[in-house]
Amino acid sequence: MNSRERFRKAINHQQPDRPPIDLGATWVTGISASAYARLRSALELADRPPRIHEPYQLLGDVDDDVREKLGVDVIGLWAPTTIFGFRNDVGWKRWTMPDGTKVMVSNDFQTTVDENGDTLIYPKGDRSAHPSGRLPRGGSFFDAIVRQEPIDEDHLDPQDWAESFGRFSDADLAHFEKEATRVHETTQYGLVMNFGQGGLGDVAFVPGQNLIRPHGLRDPNRWYEYLLTQPDYIRGIYELQTAAAIENMELLRQAVGDKLDAIIISGTDFGMQRAPLVSPDLFRTLWKPLYKKMNDWVHQHTTWKTFYHTDGAIGPLLDDFVEMGVDILNPVQCSAAGMDAEKIKSKYRGKLVFWGAGVDTQHTLPFGAPNEVRDEVRERIRVFSAGGGYVFNTIHNILADTPVANLLAMYEVAVGRPLV
Repeated sequence: MNSRERFRKAINHQQPDRPPIDLGATWVTGISASAYARLRSALELADRPPRIHEPYQLLGDVDDDVREKLGVDVIGLWAPTTIFGFRNDVGWKRWTMPDGTKVMVSNDFQTTVDENGDTLIYPKGDRSAHPSGRLPRGGSFFDAIVRQEPIDEDHLDPQDWAESFGRFSDADLAHFEKEATRVHETTQYGLVMNFGQGGLGDVAFVPGQNLIRPHGLRDPNRWYEYLLTQPDYIRGIYELQTAAAIENMELLRQAVGDKLDAIIISGTDFGMQRAPLVSPDLFRTLWKPLYKKMNDWVHQHTTWKTFYHTDGAIGPLLDDFVEMGVDILNPVQCSAAGMDAEKIKSKYRGKLVFWGAGVDTQHTLPFGAPNEVRDEVRERIRVFSAGGGYVFNTIHNILADTPVANLLAMYEVAVGRPLV
């Protein structure tokens, strides 16, 4: 069974020969460039600096030789433009991460260092603009810089957001078509699209939007307040975003067709460690109808599966996820309240594909011993792979200081063979 066959069986709730493995196919199933550099070395592969293709979280671009070693079965289709608004197709240059790791970054990856030793990054590579991200001294990823100007709450208009939800350019579509064709015709991998334009509310947290929409609501804390105090305004924004997402999905369908297996609709987090971030009633009123509209469009017009990422304790919302047509749930944070692996798998077997859950990245993977990692990975695979409907990955991205011995232990269990 090749990787594409294995992956397609799993996402169609069939039992493959082993669970398909993902590393780096999405912005929420990736690996810090620092950890990736150490992993390459431990796998005894050629010494080459990682390319950072996702600059916000400083994720490394996973190479084919690593995929082959680890038994990875699915890769990502990415837009050439990053979250900071600059492109990855303008050439590469050397850069050194705060921990000393040598990496390659886009030529438009423009930074300065402030008086505190923090690294500031600029939207669209424009140093004349206000910086939109801050990497704390000694840190491992950027934080968004919030620049909230005064808001006239008497004149709130969702149409102010219209330019934020742009149409794919012809160049973008040509890129998607070329890359999807390459993957489909020259590899045996499954393919997932890093779309995310349907993540209702996500745009409020995108640093690169600071140049596109310089005025209006940009403070995430204020955004949450407006969910209750200005619901019609927020709903109007979400309706614009939904219409734009469906338009772009139609353009994407024309460009890639059924070469694509899955599409990330949303990366909006709805859970904290102990409870949902929003009430089920608010979710059902504000998000559910629009997400259902997007999922219905995908299922009526394509063969794709819809992928939703949300961290945390989202148990009270999972019935709604099924009803609105979600196919794939990521990352399945089993350490959160009400997210017990056995109970979640038992209740939603055949209804949701679980992508992630393989090991706890809050505790076990970064701080446990290799034997503890192996035990947890074995147990999670046993639970979630029963009957298919499971793609192996960690619970969110692999952090920079994760011990390489733990990474090797995890993948040896997942792929079922020694790695070195």
